[in-house]
Amino acid sequence: MTTLRVRVPATSANLGPGFDTLGIALAYADELVVRTAESGVLVNVHGVGEGEVPTGETNLVAKSAAYVYEKLGREMPAVEIDAYNRIPHGRGMGSSGSAIVAGVMIAAGLLAHDADPLQLSEEDLLRFATDLEGHPDNVAPALFGGLTIAWVTGDHEPRFKRLMVHRGVSPLVLVPEFKMSTELARSLQPKHVPHEDAVFNVSRSALLVAALTQSPELLFEATEDRLHQNYRGEAMPATRDLIRELRAAGHAAVVSGAGPSVLVLAGDPGERIAAAAIAEAQPSKWTPHFLAVDIKGATVEEVSA
Repeated sequence: MTTLRVRVPATSANLGPGFDTLGIALAYADELVVRTAESGVLVNVHGVGEGEVPTGETNLVAKSAAYVYEKLGREMPAVEIDAYNRIPHGRGMGSSGSAIVAGVMIAAGLLAHDADPLQLSEEDLLRFATDLEGHPDNVAPALFGGLTIAWVTGDHEPRFKRLMVHRGVSPLVLVPEFKMSTELARSLQPKHVPHEDAVFNVSRSALLVAALTQSPELLFEATEDRLHQNYRGEAMPATRDLIRELRAAGHAAVVSGAGPSVLVLAGDPGERIAAAAIAEAQPSKWTPHFLAVDIKGATVEEVSA
């Protein structure tokens, strides 16, 4: 019997102007304990999603692990998975991407301890996770931690570059009680945008990389966006209104992922407290999470019997 412990962090993608490209890993993780079993697939869900998400082969974690085995032409062993979930679902913190990464990491861990062992490379992990997620901007930071720039080559191969976030950057995630569908959020985007808006976002995306890695004092200007947040605002007015108030007060606030959570990239911990106070005064309830940037990304380790 093989027993593995897997940890996968939450993420925040898009990061204002960095639509479908930039993402950071957050020190707020789902943890899973995986054991090979006699037969079948069982997922015991604890915490977020308990009593709501599937517990068998159709569970996203289990499906993702099975996908890796299928693509490699191997037979997946029977497993029992204890999933201790913290990442909220449908809130823009990368819960589906993290579940996919968890499944890929489970497959990687089991394959490494197989009778005929196989080691998966970083490229393998990213490719499998991107196949399942559809784009790499969420799964890249979940896999590798830190700030990631993700893109797809002309041959449709996902790639990433990992960067260290400046120690002066302090993330705050404000999570509402309501959810947002990623599919709905994407459907609100126009197929074409004005040339000046495209140029605007290119400049801000480049600036944001510099702000996150070297110059946190530039975070407010660097998080300006014209490509996606305004178009999605009507579908989540509470998020739109909170971001407007936060930015009016000088905070670098953006939609986290597809929303509806709000990410504030603060230049110091004290700024986060002021931002959280603005959220507390809103008509709708927002739960503040004072987080660090996760620098490790997803991990898998064998647990001694």
